[in-house]
Amino acid sequence: MTGVQRVNIALARLPTWPVYVAGMLPAAWAVWLGATGGLGVEPINALENRLGLLALQFLIAGLAVTPLRRWTGINLIRFRRALGLVAMGHLVLHLTVWLVLDLRDWGLIWADIVKRPYITVGMLAFALLLPLAATSSNRAIRSLGPLRWRRLHRLVYLAVPLGGLHFVMQAKGWQIEPLVYLATILGLLALRVGVTRARVAA
Repeated sequence: MTGVQRVNIALARLPTWPVYVAGMLPAAWAVWLGATGGLGVEPINALENRLGLLALQFLIAGLAVTPLRRWTGINLIRFRRALGLVAMGHLVLHLTVWLVLDLRDWGLIWADIVKRPYITVGMLAFALLLPLAATSSNRAIRSLGPLRWRRLHRLVYLAVPLGGLHFVMQAKGWQIEPLVYLATILGLLALRVGVTRARVAA
C-alpha cells in the first residue's frame, strides 16, 4: 500500500463536520478582532476585506480538489461541499458587514451596485453562488437529478473568477496580491479543463 493510499483511507474515515467548525473559526477570530480593536483604525473596512478574502481562499481550495486528486492522487472530494459552504458563510458575513456596518443606508445599495463596477462584479459572483449553496445537499441532488445538479454547479467556474476579479478591482490599482489570487484561480480552471479533456479522450 502506497503512502497516498494510506492518506486516502485515513481521509475516508474522517467526518466532514470538523471542516465546518474549523473553517468558520477564522471568521469568528476576525469578528473578535474587529470588536476588540485588533483590526486597526478602520476596523469595519478591515473586517469586510478579511472576510471577503477568507471566502475567496475557501472557494479556491474547493477548486483545487479535483486537480489535487488528478496530479497527486489525494482524494478530498468528500470535503468539497463543506469547503464551498464555509466559503459561502464567509461571503454572507462579508456582505453583511458591507450592508449593515459600512454602507448603512439601505437606500444606497442599488446605487452602489450600479455605479461601482467592482461591487457589480462581486454581487454577480454572489448571485451565482446562491443557488449552489441552496442545492448543496443530498436531497437537492435527488430532486434535481445528478446530471442537472452537476450542470447547475458548474456555475462555480464562473463565480470564482468573478470573485477574483472583484478582489483585483476592489484594490483600485495593479497590486500583486489580488493578481496572484486571480492567476491562481485561472490556473486551477485551466487544470480543470485539462482533466476534463483527458477524461473525454479516455
